Amino acid sequence: MLPIVFQTRLLENLTTSVLVIDPQQRIAFSNSSAEVLLETSEQRANGATIKDLLIEGSSTLTGLEECLRTGQTYTQREAEFLLPSGSRLLVDYTVSPVHIASDVYVIMEIQPRDRLLRISREEELLSKQETSRILIRGLAHEIKNPLGGIRGAAQLLDKELKEEGLHDYTRIIIDEADRLRNLVDRMLGPNRSFKQEPTNIHEVLERVYSLIEVESAGKIKLIRDYDPSIPEFAGDKEQLIQAFLNICRNAMQAFEDYTPPGSGGPQILLRTRPLRQFTIGHMRHRLVVRVDVIDNGPGIPSEFLNNIFYPMVSGRAQGTGLGLSITQSIIGQHKGLVECESQPGSTNFIIFIPLEPLS
Repeated sequence: MLPIVFQTRLLENLTTSVLVIDPQQRIAFSNSSAEVLLETSEQRANGATIKDLLIEGSSTLTGLEECLRTGQTYTQREAEFLLPSGSRLLVDYTVSPVHIASDVYVIMEIQPRDRLLRISREEELLSKQETSRILIRGLAHEIKNPLGGIRGAAQLLDKELKEEGLHDYTRIIIDEADRLRNLVDRMLGPNRSFKQEPTNIHEVLERVYSLIEVESAGKIKLIRDYDPSIPEFAGDKEQLIQAFLNICRNAMQAFEDYTPPGSGGPQILLRTRPLRQFTIGHMRHRLVVRVDVIDNGPGIPSEFLNNIFYPMVSGRAQGTGLGLSITQSIIGQHKGLVECESQPGSTNFIIFIPLEPLS
């Protein structure tokens, strides 16, 4: 017989979400995968009823009651769970009775149907990012070499010209060459080395919060929803501030020609949640922070949504299309990922960052 502690560790390391439910339909145990799937924490889940975790759980309750009544395993395919956060999950689940002393407990195993879809989407996104980086590095090399020659020739010509009025033309050539060089440097992303130091994600977001509050002159309502249990991690604080600032500034600019319906006005929500045993690409991380930056703006047009992280892609006439590309590059340096979900009235940038232990 395996010790209880070892049994618990086995459940914690399963990728399948597992809940143990007592006879009163309260959560007696939830493993890490279940906490991630149901967007909750162990402290919040344990002791709560199944109704607290699932707003639309009538079919789930029917399955639980059937299991308790007949003592038979019950399986439901393609059930839809609605979470208190508003997220909808399409899952398969199985409930099985377990007799402990004189009581009957229920083990619920939950398999999300969209897991493979999410993994496939992430792999495609990571592949696109790598392709983009290779193209940009090659393009930068091909552009910067002739630019250096053009700038050098313009400087030599400027020294040889005797007529003062002609110097204006050579200065234009030099200035435009410098502008193009700076543009290419921005396309390449952060131009300083990645610096690891103890970083608190909420300090980063608070700095972004204060900057956007000043820049928007109070016209945008900023909402914070933080989980204080998230620990510090090894990161580059200044680069992370720049990454989140790019996202929030995009949201702020979206409100320039758009007024949300209703009386709430423009809003940006900053939300943090810890995720345990979470996979990014092909790598599974013990602990990850999920940051949601949600605005109630006009949304991103569908024709741009799949390409917004490419350089020079922008839905605004005056935009450079570099902000989100730089953000993805910075988060990528932290072994994380940025995703985006958008529809009219709600745009959500979802940032995943592994909480690597401090060395």
